[in-house]
Amino acid sequence: MAFVIDRTVEIDAPAELVWQVLTDVDRYGEWNPFCLECKTTLEPGSPIDMKVRLVGPKPKRQREFIRTHTPGTEFSYSMKPVPLGLLSSERSHTVTSLEGGRTRYVSHFQLQGALAPVVSGLLGKALTTGFEGMTNAVKTRAEALKSVRD
Repeated sequence: MAFVIDRTVEIDAPAELVWQVLTDVDRYGEWNPFCLECKTTLEPGSPIDMKVRLVGPKPKRQREFIRTHTPGTEFSYSMKPVPLGLLSSERSHTVTSLEGGRTRYVSHFQLQGALAPVVSGLLGKALTTGFEGMTNAVKTRAEALKSVRD
């Protein structure tokens, strides 16, 4: 059974600005409570190297690989799958422009495979807290940048 974390938030800022927040990975440490560092080109197949806050005081280094990237709209990445399909993941960020200069941001995470229940049992709470924190922080960051520009 898959372990899924889906979060959606409407942001009072244009989609271009929300996209800028999400893809300016060099600045994640300034605002992102979950992913403290991030390096990537967003090119499909290339790595995305992150330092994430999961459990304990020391952040964990994580390397995943970009799956898709549609500029201005979405990007996704996944871990290198564990052999025999025992564990795989997918993380995606999607931005949709709404009326009135607003944006819908959808954060999706999914673990699947035979080891998914074990991993979600050990890290599910931390992952949920982390992804919720990042989703809320994207909103806060984009709306703050919008207010400075207005």
